[in-house]
Amino acid sequence: MLKVSKVSKIYEGKIAYRALTDIDLEIEKGEFVSIMGPSGSGKTTLLNIISTNDIPTTGEIEIEGTNPHKLKKNALARFRRNELGFIFQDFNLLHTLTVEENIVLPLTLEGTSVSVMKEKAHKIAESLGIASIMNKRTYEISGGQAQRVAIARAMIHEPKLLLADEPTGNLDSKASKDVMKMLVSINEREETSLLMVTHDPQAASYSDRVIFIRDGKLHSEIYRGESRQAFFQKIIDMLSLMGGEGHDLSSVRV
Repeated sequence: MLKVSKVSKIYEGKIAYRALTDIDLEIEKGEFVSIMGPSGSGKTTLLNIISTNDIPTTGEIEIEGTNPHKLKKNALARFRRNELGFIFQDFNLLHTLTVEENIVLPLTLEGTSVSVMKEKAHKIAESLGIASIMNKRTYEISGGQAQRVAIARAMIHEPKLLLADEPTGNLDSKASKDVMKMLVSINEREETSLLMVTHDPQAASYSDRVIFIRDGKLHSEIYRGESRQAFFQKIIDMLSLMGGEGHDLSSVRV
């Protein structure tokens, strides 16, 4: 459902900087893939290109057979709203709105009726365990709850591809595990394809496959077997093999 073909990215300036080189990547429908690598390896650049927040210098991406970078402005905005969901490390919630208003934001842009919005919001809030905080403002809730709200907002329009950038980066270990279990259940229940950039080996161990990037190039990939614990250890071993500074990777949480 996602195909990245020979994607490179060069940022022009006084000194040109090559962020990505000839990236090839495919993700099947319903697959959960994590991207890992040291800081500055190109992970976020790749996610930004797939999310259409940035454009490749060369190469192209296809999502469900469509190259979004070739769409005109209005068509691209519609494509992003309908096909893609986004989850960020800092939640990106609007503090002037209630939890419920934040969740239905993508639907208000589509002009969905209030009754349909309320029904969808409460259904997804129930499934994520946040129905009791729907009338609260976002500054009145915990980080773990805020990330659940962000997941609800990302999922309310039933996107085909969910893109997550360090979704557990600002959470403690308990909230991180809760969020990752929710993402797995969404991935399995809705068959939503999920692509996550993370520094956290524990979070990555919930995925089906981990792709490692270094210096803007694909370094290697590993697949999960039956045991998540064994997969977690393989991720740790690969990160050690790749090297990198200690602060590049979050503290390991088992």
